Amino acid sequence: MRHYAALSRDEIRATFKAFCDARPVGAKFAHRAADGPAGSSPSMKWVNPPVAFMLHAGVPLLMQAGVHLPGLHAGDEARVALEGYPGMLARELLGARSYKSDTRAKQTPERLIARIDVVDALDQGRTRLGLRLKLTHAQRESLVADASGDRLDAVLCLVQAAWATTRPNHGLPPDIDPLEGWIVSA
Repeated sequence: MRHYAALSRDEIRATFKAFCDARPVGAKFAHRAADGPAGSSPSMKWVNPPVAFMLHAGVPLLMQAGVHLPGLHAGDEARVALEGYPGMLARELLGARSYKSDTRAKQTPERLIARIDVVDALDQGRTRLGLRLKLTHAQRESLVADASGDRLDAVLCLVQAAWATTRPNHGLPPDIDPLEGWIVSA
């Protein structure tokens, strides 16, 4: 991670692009074991979403903060950092329906209804995680009103983290790759 953090974004992009260019169509990116069950983008993706740059920006800060990254990096076990993926829980509730967009023209009534459906499902505990989210009216309205979905994404990750606190080893498989990690609840 120290080596990766020392690279510039241009170096990361060039390295990953060269890797992808050398691979066959349909198998350009290397996927982590957790990507399949989570339905997540590969961590080497540098656009839409730029997971490689999120990793580059976030993980070094977590390591500097001394938090514990289970299976990856020993730290203060009273402060645990887990990888969440909101899209996995959202897809469980919505199927292929979209609930968010950063593009104003795509912030449609259908996406608003999808956000309402997600918040209702979380409030009623209708996920495989078996947790209920208690919200004030103002919190509910704030989640539904945020058409970018950033607030709802944070809450979906919060629910995954809450679930992890009820499981041995934070709900992570015992044999996770210490280089790849795992998406909690995948």
